[in-house]
Amino acid sequence: MQESERRRTLANFLRQRRERLTPADVGLPPGLRRRTPGLRREEVAQLANVGASWYAWLEQGRDIHPSAQVLESLAQALKLTPNERRHLFVLAGQSPPPHVSQESVSPALRQMLDELDPAPACVIGRRYDYLAWNKAAEAIYDIAATSSPYGRNMVWRLFTNPAQRERPHWEQLARATLAEFRAAYARYPGDRYFEELIEALKEISPEFRRWWPHHDVRSTLDGHKTMEHPTLGRLEFEHINLQVLSEPDIRIAVYMPDAATRAKVEQFLEASSERLVMKVIDQVSPGMSSSRGMSRSPEA
Repeated sequence: MQESERRRTLANFLRQRRERLTPADVGLPPGLRRRTPGLRREEVAQLANVGASWYAWLEQGRDIHPSAQVLESLAQALKLTPNERRHLFVLAGQSPPPHVSQESVSPALRQMLDELDPAPACVIGRRYDYLAWNKAAEAIYDIAATSSPYGRNMVWRLFTNPAQRERPHWEQLARATLAEFRAAYARYPGDRYFEELIEALKEISPEFRRWWPHHDVRSTLDGHKTMEHPTLGRLEFEHINLQVLSEPDIRIAVYMPDAATRAKVEQFLEASSERLVMKVIDQVSPGMSSSRGMSRSPEA
């Protein structure tokens, strides 16, 4: 795209996004004599804390170069989605900084996790925290049971959980995960949670403390995975990571089991479900589950 065409496209994009918003959308009074749809240019300038004339020049396609900070203010003022925000930065000739979302998990995404059973699947945030998971993932990795502040962080669990350390080829897996974690850490400079987690890992794990300075970096951990489960024995999966385009800070980790592993997980989930039903019955009517199948005593 030539420079003049890029400026015209940027101007059209800003104008269209401005016109689709109403004053009520951004908390402004409706005002009088509103002849054009959407917000006025001076209203966008006010919301973005920039000069009205400067913003008008930007919508006119003039040769001006907004900074990343100004573009961020415009993205917030125009209520752009993460994809629209990235598009704004590209049209302005800037590299978009990482967008820090609230890492929310939509109902549709939760439904997808449930429908992937018996393939373990979970949603992982930018700091490698487990945000949501299905029954198969809980059965195999026991994610919910934790008392540590970082107990639902994948890197913390890998380096501190004794059961994780017994996995086949643990060192290879830990080094690869650490390299991927470092690449993620570099995308979010100044993130306090990252800094605190890293310091805590240095304190508790000599391997982490020894390997962290190596600065190994990789982008993905897709591939074949094996593990020894204390109840199910040897399990084998093909691991794949999927990115959510509407929430670029999070990803979905899916572990597709081979035939033997799938059968084991299905049986385990079925048995767990039956135990849960029995527990609920005992809570509602104590003794009922233990007497199930026994004949009733004859009436006097």
